[in-house]
Amino acid sequence: MATRKTAAPAKPVNAFMKPLTPSKELAAVVGKKALPRTQVTKKLWEYIKKNNLQDSANRRMINADKKLLPVFGGKEQVSMFEMTKLVSQHLK
Repeated sequence: MATRKTAAPAKPVNAFMKPLTPSKELAAVVGKKALPRTQVTKKLWEYIKKNNLQDSANRRMINADKKLLPVFGGKEQVSMFEMTKLVSQHLK
């Protein structure tokens, strides 16, 4: 009877799992603690949904409130894809 090797669990991509410190502006939304990008995105979406910031006509657009305006570079509305780019500028 042949024994089967079990595959080792996939290792997470290091860049996504590395904890990053949010800027002061982003910390107002996701907290001050260093987090991996995946957790920053998760917390950001929780905030957007909790505060009903998705545009009702076009769900791909996010409306900025007082806390998100500085994160979005002063733009009152950004697309989901643009949001990712803007948020990454607030992580070190």
